[in-house]
Amino acid sequence: MYNLYVVTVSPLTRTDGCGDQTNRADAATEIYLRAKAFAEAHFGDEILWQRQADIARITESDFLRETAWVIFCTGFRERTLRTYFSYLSLCFCDWESANAIVQCAEVCRTSALAAFNNPRKVDAIIEIARRIDQEGFTNFRLEILQKPIDVLRRLPYIGPITAFHLAKNLGFPVAKPDRHLQRLATALSYTDAHLLCQDIAEVSGDPPQVVDLVLWRFLAEGQDRVSRPRKHAS
Repeated sequence: MYNLYVVTVSPLTRTDGCGDQTNRADAATEIYLRAKAFAEAHFGDEILWQRQADIARITESDFLRETAWVIFCTGFRERTLRTYFSYLSLCFCDWESANAIVQCAEVCRTSALAAFNNPRKVDAIIEIARRIDQEGFTNFRLEILQKPIDVLRRLPYIGPITAFHLAKNLGFPVAKPDRHLQRLATALSYTDAHLLCQDIAEVSGDPPQVVDLVLWRFLAEGQDRVSRPRKHAS
């Protein structure tokens, strides 16, 4: 079992010279290689999914599912949500289309609340379906492509951190600044998780969204007993 927390990471002093910049990138890459070995051994299917995610190929159904996952995941452990998500998907017409959800909105809401009693989250998903149904998914996707974070942040229940989470899951080359990655970034003297993942991406050749997933899985699961997740769960 790999354990990040036995690795001694001394924060580096940021200067205008390149020495510290190189040192922190080397330290980050060393940790990443250990994290990747762990993640590939236990979550290889997730890494493949993240590597293949591409907003240009995302369908309406894909978008609804990924958005719902991120919304429901807010404030919950991923493992907890995993036990409910298949049922919640059925409540929302298995993400067939925005129109299907809109047409059955009351049934969707009632059935979802029976298992997941959070009206704000459930209502947010229905409201997002209404918006997509009104605009058409092709137009909506074009908006996202032009200004991904700005457009995603305007969605109900999507905030400054979850906007990056959703963008990453849709295939954009970004990292989500959650507590695990921010803690590691700080320990390595990075100002944020985006710069950390970008530096590792440049050295490793893996895109930032894959770097994010690998590090997150290692940090979140590395010390725990590993269980098989859903197809993707970040």
